[in-house]
Amino acid sequence: MFIDFFYLLRARGLEISLDEWLCLIEALDKGLADNSLIEFYYLCRNVLVKTEADYDKFDLAFAEYFQGIQTVEDIPEELWNWLNQDELERDIMDKPDWAKEYSLDELKKMFEERLAEQKEKHDGGNYWVGTGGTSPFGHGGYNPAGVRIGGESRHKSAVKVAGERNFRDFRQDNSLDIRQFQMAFRKLREFSTRVDSSRTELDIDETIDATSSNAGMLKLVYEKPRKNTVKLLLLMDSDGSMREYSRLCSQLFQAVNQSTHLKDLKTYYFHNCVYDYLFTTPECRRGKWVDTDWVFGNLDSEYKVIFVGDAAMSPYELMSEGGNLDWDVYNSEPGIEWLRKFTKRYKKCIWLNPVREERWKWAWGARTIKMVGEVFPMYELTLDGLDKGIKKLL
Repeated sequence: MFIDFFYLLRARGLEISLDEWLCLIEALDKGLADNSLIEFYYLCRNVLVKTEADYDKFDLAFAEYFQGIQTVEDIPEELWNWLNQDELERDIMDKPDWAKEYSLDELKKMFEERLAEQKEKHDGGNYWVGTGGTSPFGHGGYNPAGVRIGGESRHKSAVKVAGERNFRDFRQDNSLDIRQFQMAFRKLREFSTRVDSSRTELDIDETIDATSSNAGMLKLVYEKPRKNTVKLLLLMDSDGSMREYSRLCSQLFQAVNQSTHLKDLKTYYFHNCVYDYLFTTPECRRGKWVDTDWVFGNLDSEYKVIFVGDAAMSPYELMSEGGNLDWDVYNSEPGIEWLRKFTKRYKKCIWLNPVREERWKWAWGARTIKMVGEVFPMYELTLDGLDKGIKKLL
């Protein structure tokens, strides 16, 4: 039953075991889907999806299998913006044939035609993609069997919900929010060491193994408690081309500062590249800085170093003496030499870049992005990228 759906989910990157699939079949046999496509969608998601990061993969696979929709990315961004504005109440009594139901094939064909024709926002109508009204496309309306696009469900009558964008923030390749940053930084706990003291911390995995070996009779196993030993040096590019990423970097800063898995955290700022000094505030004001050599002398080599920046600058700033943009300050060593000093002083350094990796070769600053990437392992500032970066630090 639905075996092709099982293979499609696996092909789209969802790790689904046969036991989980049989559990779904058993749930269907017991009527838990209530003979409803929507209820079946939620049942499948609850049984088969293990992490919220896979919600979007599941949504797209579900839509592809049951409705023939390959991707919701074909819907123009402008149309999403129209649909996500406030809903409008409309009088629907004068709209002819508004309650007519269509097959999925008919809806898909009609939807493609609407997208090709529509040039502006519509509210309260019975034909265009919009809000309110009785059109079978959009949201907030009254059509009993339409396709909801954007917005929130009101009457629970849409025949399609799987293509909606509710879960895009949880995609593995999406930029992060504070909570996701915190989850990623938890991996740094692997740096923690056991304190030389009494065994007072319950070891769940060993307890399970010991209980299994003890014929099922509970046997508790205790371990020495862990002690945070992670020391982190966070260096963040500020201002200039980084302004458009200020919100993302602020989330990273908050997440790191709220982390309970660090023995010590030091944060400094720079503009485009590091030179003889590092700023103590994100405004990067003259005088509010410390000598970079002072950092090298006072923060030992056990610190893990994370640079955050787009690495986009004039090659002159990176490769030349005097390349510092500060008019009144002259750097006698090129910026790239200062970056290399970090790799000599600290064992583990990574660079997180908010620019998408596929743009690194052609975005403004591509040349300097490449040169910085030759000094540090560089990862994009997404959930996948941070995960890879943390593993590199480990």
